[in-house]
Amino acid sequence: MDAVAPIPQSASQATLGEVIAEARLLLEQAGIESAAQEAFWIMEHVLRLPAHRVAADRERLLSHAELLAARGLVGRRVGREPLQYILGTQEFCGLEFDVNPAVLIPRPETELLVQYVVQRIPVERQAIIVDVCTGSGCIAVAIARLRPRARVIATDLSDSSLDVARQNASRHAVGERITWLEGNLLGPLAGQKLEGPIDVIVSNPPYIAEADWAMLQPEVRLFEPRGALVAGSQGTELHERLLHAAGQYLSPGGVLIMEIGAGQARALRRIVDQISGYRFHQLVYDAAGLERVVIVERVGA
Repeated sequence: MDAVAPIPQSASQATLGEVIAEARLLLEQAGIESAAQEAFWIMEHVLRLPAHRVAADRERLLSHAELLAARGLVGRRVGREPLQYILGTQEFCGLEFDVNPAVLIPRPETELLVQYVVQRIPVERQAIIVDVCTGSGCIAVAIARLRPRARVIATDLSDSSLDVARQNASRHAVGERITWLEGNLLGPLAGQKLEGPIDVIVSNPPYIAEADWAMLQPEVRLFEPRGALVAGSQGTELHERLLHAAGQYLSPGGVLIMEIGAGQARALRRIVDQISGYRFHQLVYDAAGLERVVIVERVGA
């Protein structure tokens, strides 16, 4: 990398190229692996310019206000705040979702949940699909977009999360097709007359074990909602609770599709074997070859 002379803090102006170079240096010094790309994205956001304009206008002179705004965002990232919270969005299943510290940042591997739900439900089918621990609403919204005839219900314990989810649903024109229920796991379904007809329950529940919390990246440990990540001493506590609760709601042949952490599949198999009315249907690996999704089928008449 070319040597970068820091822009004096008293400077009221600098070129776009100088600011990008300085941002890259600061991010690299903070241990950010994708420093060059993130510096570029931050300037796109500050200047509200498309990527090709940022790339072409390196000699553009930034105003003092623009320089302060850029430095403010770079400073937040140097402090290891996730870039998604700084920019306010994250892409998921080809859609942009608003995110803030009230919700977990959607991950690419979670798209597997959507993929296997839509594989299970033909596009023309009128199905009932429940998304548990909806967070930003990314799973529910993506499913509602891909399966327009399905009835989608989404639950979350946090009203702040549900506010973000509703905002995302409206952004993608499915707000009227998703029912939002506040409460713990499947608890909000009580009294909704949904015992028996649900085709799919899908969830990305907390699955980090307590002992692993301290080893997470600072972006996760310091900024993302702990309640959306940590399950308990084993990491599979929420999966087990979902399995116990889902039986009364799933139709015969219906499925519970859950994201899991690496190395948790064996424990989930044991739990499934101990609860009557289920069979372990499939284990799905992500692009890194890690255990990522379990599919459990409801059996019986």
